Amino acid sequence: MRVLIVLTYYRPHTSGLTIYAERLGRELARRGHAVTILTSRYQRRLPKEELVDGVRVVRVPVLFRVNKGVIMPTFGFAAWQWVRWADVLSLHLPQFDAAGVALRGRLLKKPTVLTYHCDLELPPGPFNWMVNQIVHGMNNLAGTFAHRIVAYTEDFAAHSPYLQRFADKIEVLSPPVELPDAGVSGRVAFAKMHNPADKHPVIGMATRLATEKGVEVLVAALPRILERYPDAYVLFAGQYRDVLSERAYAERVLPRIRRYQDNGQWRFVGLLTPLQMAAFYPNLELLVVPSLNSTESFGLVQVEAMLNGTPSVASDLPGVRQPVLQTGMGEIAPLGDAAGLATAILKVLDQREAYLRPRAEIEARFSTSRTVDGYEELFGELRKN
Repeated sequence: MRVLIVLTYYRPHTSGLTIYAERLGRELARRGHAVTILTSRYQRRLPKEELVDGVRVVRVPVLFRVNKGVIMPTFGFAAWQWVRWADVLSLHLPQFDAAGVALRGRLLKKPTVLTYHCDLELPPGPFNWMVNQIVHGMNNLAGTFAHRIVAYTEDFAAHSPYLQRFADKIEVLSPPVELPDAGVSGRVAFAKMHNPADKHPVIGMATRLATEKGVEVLVAALPRILERYPDAYVLFAGQYRDVLSERAYAERVLPRIRRYQDNGQWRFVGLLTPLQMAAFYPNLELLVVPSLNSTESFGLVQVEAMLNGTPSVASDLPGVRQPVLQTGMGEIAPLGDAAGLATAILKVLDQREAYLRPRAEIEARFSTSRTVDGYEELFGELRKN
């Protein structure tokens, strides 16, 4: 089967959406399917085409960018070529160009599946309002043309205005989760490098320094946490410098973090490889996902942490709360509430053993293999009709 996966940003850009698409494409290729990823060449240094893990990656030139959106005048030509080639289309939203690809899928009678990763919520302002309306309009067209729409959880599907509109097309598939084994030596080496003073408890975040991620909520919760645990230590894994369209946010939040850095209570460890992430999680007492809006719909990092025996404290957001609710490995914190986040964190730290679950129990719910089984079944069903 020839599978075309389309999304705006792909590797080396790091986000839950790109990681999802990467795991999906790689596993489909491993199972013998021909997989092409059609995406933007958002940096000129990136190759126009390459083969990565058995997946062909085709990048379309970007003329200019509007906020995080990209304008690609030749995308339509590329879309016609690759839609003709494909047996099935897998489009990942939010994405401005998905409507045109989905229309081509309808015209050429190619089964088209959307995977809806999150709602788009740009910061307030007249220009962002206009961008929101345009993208929402294109997403609605894509949903109209698509044959099915994949959602991460029933919880998010029930609360997303977009998914509610297409309730008759929804297919719920758990997201792909996988992580290599760093081994004892890898975990010890990571601790020596990033926690040389052996401070505990270690509170982790694994995300970009971005407006919707709620980093400032954790910062505001720290004074209360430090009262109870004076040696508490935050390890932040992920991009924190030059994050796309997040300069103003960084300028606002980084000065508040700096005093904790100076006191040896916060450390940025930067972008980590999958193997390094596998060493990161076991060095935490807990992971925090204090996201602020529905641009976060699940939080794959929570399950990665749980597979490594690390509980999570997550915002009470549709979808984001599901890893904790489904596994019992953590607590739910009120949205954007620093005091509530501190309370949830302290509850887990005080009784951590009560939140631990066997790895096999987590793997039974979440794995790349299970997710791709679902996609193969869905693709096969649509091709028969």
